[in-house]
Amino acid sequence: MAGSILPAINREFDALDQHDRGLVEYVWIGGTGRDLRCKTKVVDKTITKPEDLPIWNYDGSSTNQAPGHDSEVLIKPIALYKDPFRKGNNLIALCATYTPQDDGSMTPLTCVDDITTQGGVTGNNTRDAALAVFEDPAVKAQEMWFGIEQEYTLFHDDKVTPLGWPKGGFPGPQGPYYCSAGVDNAFGRDIAEAHLRACVYAGVKLSGINAEVMPGQWEYQVGPCEGISSGDDTIMARYIMYRVCEKFGVHVTFEPKPIKGDWNGAGCHTNFSSKDFRDPKLDFTYTPDNGPYKGQELKGAWGKMIEALEKMGPKAK
Repeated sequence: MAGSILPAINREFDALDQHDRGLVEYVWIGGTGRDLRCKTKVVDKTITKPEDLPIWNYDGSSTNQAPGHDSEVLIKPIALYKDPFRKGNNLIALCATYTPQDDGSMTPLTCVDDITTQGGVTGNNTRDAALAVFEDPAVKAQEMWFGIEQEYTLFHDDKVTPLGWPKGGFPGPQGPYYCSAGVDNAFGRDIAEAHLRACVYAGVKLSGINAEVMPGQWEYQVGPCEGISSGDDTIMARYIMYRVCEKFGVHVTFEPKPIKGDWNGAGCHTNFSSKDFRDPKLDFTYTPDNGPYKGQELKGAWGKMIEALEKMGPKAK
């Protein structure tokens, strides 16, 4: 059995006195880039920022992130959240992963040299490189905003049957399930609601939820967040979803095409804007050399958006 086997008994321990000691759940990305790992540290002081916590370690050979003969991986807290499961003065610390060096230093963990061989999804530490970009003065001046629309699909514990689907069969055609209400159309609302409330409690910046096109499929929106916090909150929202589903005994997947055929996929749409994009009085003019606006004089924020899109090209570089 998975999850909270006897939740009623579990609740008996929630109010026990911790004698001013805190429990901090260290969370990091595992070897597949999709799995999230965690373990608990007991602390004897008040924690107010990530730097108050020590760097910890784990066995990377057990997460496919290091060889067995040299398996230590370091985890450094980089973002703090209130723990919606333990509550009280307990916390969750999102961590970045590092390889210890002989001279006592540490370098961002690299377990796959060429991430293109893995579809760009690995257990590498890519946060450090992203943070360097976001901390560039030119980037910071633009106050980059992100909004992440994360879709997901809920399955029964057989990992084959989505919620709302008959075992071994198919539900009615898509149409009535999107932003739906009612027992015939909405499946898994308790999980979506529990996740929303847990994220808001934790300090993850969610802005909404809705049922999606395929039965058993939902979406939550992260943001708007500025800079690196968009990635941090996206990962923490996924971790909290895993934990919520663990309690309900339901399997969740963020895979983009969990059901083959003419059924809606599950995306992670990314909305983005810069300070210039949001400026209604921006003094800027751009005349494209190619594309649908070739030769047209585009003014203000609209011109800045088209210029940025053309710089990225058909495939972003």
